[in-house]
Amino acid sequence: MFKTTFAGAAIALALATPALSNGTDDKTIVDIAAEDGRFTTLVAAVSAAGLADTLSGDGPFTVFAPTDDAFAALPEGTVEGLLNDIPTLTSILTYHVVPGAVMSGDLSDGMMPETVNGQTVTIGVDGGVTVNDATVIIADIEASNGVIHVIDSVILPE
Repeated sequence: MFKTTFAGAAIALALATPALSNGTDDKTIVDIAAEDGRFTTLVAAVSAAGLADTLSGDGPFTVFAPTDDAFAALPEGTVEGLLNDIPTLTSILTYHVVPGAVMSGDLSDGMMPETVNGQTVTIGVDGGVTVNDATVIIADIEASNGVIHVIDSVILPE
């Protein structure tokens, strides 16, 4: 249901990237994610956890946003299970959010920003930007209330 072909994903990424990087600063993080076809699972999870209003608020926030493909890579049944376990879902989602607007140029190797859930993530910048084990595939999508960095996998708190 959440799977796409590599070629299809590459074409969608190539077509969507210019639209994301221009003219989005008047929309919130949630607006941008909801309008982009690659974040349907994330948007559904944010809504289920009751975080849509918060992430549409003033912020600023930095969101490391997993794509639908990232959620699809989780073991079968994981997403459905999380949608039925709101406390765990909320913990995972807030682990993807850092207070403040942190642009990619502000990141440094070994940086450990604290997430909204109280735990830290580890940033790597050697050979591309990583957040824990996830790779940032699109950086610096500016929103009216922060910034989105698209990642290729779901990061999990300890």
